Amino acid sequence: MITSILETIGNTPLITIPNSNKANEGQVLFKYERYNPGGSIKDRAAMYLVTEAERRGLLKPGGTIIESSSGNFGISLAMIGAAKGYHVIVLVDPKTTNANLALLKGFGAEVIVVTQQDDSGSYHKTRISLANKLAREIPNSYRPDQCFNLLNSEAHFKSTAREILNNCPSDLAVVIAAVSTGGQLGGISKYLKTFAPDVQIIGVDAVGSAIFGGHMDSYRIPGVGLGWTPINLNMDYIDRTYKVTDEQAFLTARAFARHEGILMGPSSGACALVALHVAQELTPDQRIVCMIADGGERYIQTLFNDDWMEEQGFATLADMETIRAMARQQQPWSVNPADYANHRSDLIQSLEVPDSTLHMNAEVQQRANFSQGSSVYLD
Repeated sequence: MITSILETIGNTPLITIPNSNKANEGQVLFKYERYNPGGSIKDRAAMYLVTEAERRGLLKPGGTIIESSSGNFGISLAMIGAAKGYHVIVLVDPKTTNANLALLKGFGAEVIVVTQQDDSGSYHKTRISLANKLAREIPNSYRPDQCFNLLNSEAHFKSTAREILNNCPSDLAVVIAAVSTGGQLGGISKYLKTFAPDVQIIGVDAVGSAIFGGHMDSYRIPGVGLGWTPINLNMDYIDRTYKVTDEQAFLTARAFARHEGILMGPSSGACALVALHVAQELTPDQRIVCMIADGGERYIQTLFNDDWMEEQGFATLADMETIRAMARQQQPWSVNPADYANHRSDLIQSLEVPDSTLHMNAEVQQRANFSQGSSVYLD
């Protein structure tokens, strides 16, 4: 018997896509994170960070969790807070969808909308700064800090990546994941480069994001992108990167709903497009695991709204052959990602990252250094 909804986090399925994937090419498997109780892959890191904070005495009964998140991570924390009895404050921005706002409030979270843009034209830095300020001012509060806390990637090292390798131990050639705060891609890539170094790791981002280098510009794909390379992502572990346009990501997600019956968000649509591209380069005995970070229900008002799509200047329909042709034309943004890393250590001081986060990072790094050369990552 399951005693808490939180016990259902993880162990998500791998799903084939027979209507989209040809028999004579690499075989794509979707790691479908919608099966987590909060509906996304972010449940994994959120639960891990909360559990570690409790274990270390940073989060105590009746405490407050404060985070900057416009989407899935905030929803995951709100769900966990409801299950564990914590007050949760989530800082969002004007791009946050009404569906996400409704979910946050439905779980009982307090929502603060940050409207001041930062120097890159986004809201990430201003949201983070305010979250850090509130964490200093509110007694018995804990700041998970997904952007700067190395426990974010450690969560995926210990759960997501292990599941991939355990469930797909043979013929695994490529793993594809989107990047935002770097936790998912950072943890998975580190684990696979440690225990399955021949597996290629591909990172996917939005055109307009600067995580993989390049010029920062506006984009519509939620759940990806930053103006810098996050601390959780070691670009040395990434073999190739791709940047996908807004319209391509949205159209691909819509096509998979119509032709495979699989709901996904736009960032997962971007990953799925790259997966179809890579499949056309490989042979049937090679497998590609593509991370599908969430489902599509929370994008009903945007992704699956024809009027909204037309307002953005996007097409509304594309058959799978059109999507496959679009995939075939994709070109890597970089085949030497480490050369384009845009890490910003100065942000730790300017955004006033909490001391508790820095202490945690030192401890995580010490564990990682101690375990080098060992076949087992220390718990």
